[in-house]
Amino acid sequence: MKYIAKTFQSLEDVLYEEVKRLGADNVKKEHRAVSFEGDLALMYRANLWLRTASRVLKIIRTFEATDADTIYREVKKIDWDTYMAVDQTLLVKSVVTSDNFKNSLFVSYRTKDAIVDFFNEKYGKRPSVRLTNPDISVHIHISDNVCTIALDSSGESLHKRGYRVVQTKAPMNEALAAGMLLLAGWDGRSNFVDFMCGSGTLLIEAALIALNIPPGIYNKHFAFENWIDFDPDLFEEISNNDSLDRSFDYKIYGSDLSPRAIEIAQKNVKSAGLSKYIELKVGNFVDFEPPKEKYIIVSDPPYGERLLENNIVKLYNNIGTLLKHRCQGTTAWIISSNKNLMKAIGLKPSAKINLLNGSLPCEFCRYDMFSGKRNDFLASKSAIKTNHKK
Repeated sequence: MKYIAKTFQSLEDVLYEEVKRLGADNVKKEHRAVSFEGDLALMYRANLWLRTASRVLKIIRTFEATDADTIYREVKKIDWDTYMAVDQTLLVKSVVTSDNFKNSLFVSYRTKDAIVDFFNEKYGKRPSVRLTNPDISVHIHISDNVCTIALDSSGESLHKRGYRVVQTKAPMNEALAAGMLLLAGWDGRSNFVDFMCGSGTLLIEAALIALNIPPGIYNKHFAFENWIDFDPDLFEEISNNDSLDRSFDYKIYGSDLSPRAIEIAQKNVKSAGLSKYIELKVGNFVDFEPPKEKYIIVSDPPYGERLLENNIVKLYNNIGTLLKHRCQGTTAWIISSNKNLMKAIGLKPSAKINLLNGSLPCEFCRYDMFSGKRNDFLASKSAIKTNHKK
């Protein structure tokens, strides 16, 4: 069976690696998506395990069309009662990139008409349309004259994990947080620090990765559980498999100047069942005391919308001072949408990755905080690479 895992802009490479690790076949990167092939069990695992996906679509038909009538005829040819029952509710969504179709809403209507007429002609009755929480969600994607019909196996977007019970004003997308951590190379083999943790999203996603807990474990219901071919025994076996659990021998530290933010983070961490691994406290990041054992820093400081302009530059100055003088020997990753503020850190990043946080284009920058002189640090890195090649 063929599938498409949808994701957010700039996370295609991370999702590609995730899908490969699941054991999928014929994995290919697409625009804000990754296509792959696999069996029913793989689809269940994809919904449970993919940290950077928003949903997983099962492709059921591909055909060519240049007008809505052709779409109607081709969709009606599908044997729909192998996918849904006549008494189930239905919703059709469309994404159209084609000069042949100017109105995506009309494409959705004609697709819906074809499905409804299939049942009406066969059984004398038809499924109902429901705009929220339908039993079956059908997606039609048109690129030029190529039409792809797919079923949404996920339901609500997979980035909405289900552990967040309270949120701050501008919470980070959970899939973006997981993508940042995977890009940063986080694997749970050290301590983790976020000294501006807000509602705790980075902390929780870091713990899930460290413990190898599937992010979909909190999801109470997937759309594929409504499908006619749903195999509850297989899904239970996959979702209750704890053989992949890992131990985590370090600690995840989060702090924030706002007592309200820490209160929210504590509730979310408790909801996720991760209080044992995450330590939270109210505090100014300038007072940060690094862990005695090795650690990595990943943080999402305010960009400007959340602080008065006359304070924001000083905040970024202080981030640079803190990293330079108190965080030697570690790696820090900072994300921001404001390039001028990133310059105010006063340190040269060793890597920059372009990401999108909501609608804001951001830079995710890596800072290697070496001990001693910079030239000595670079020389030691070069020597390690040379010896590795030998």
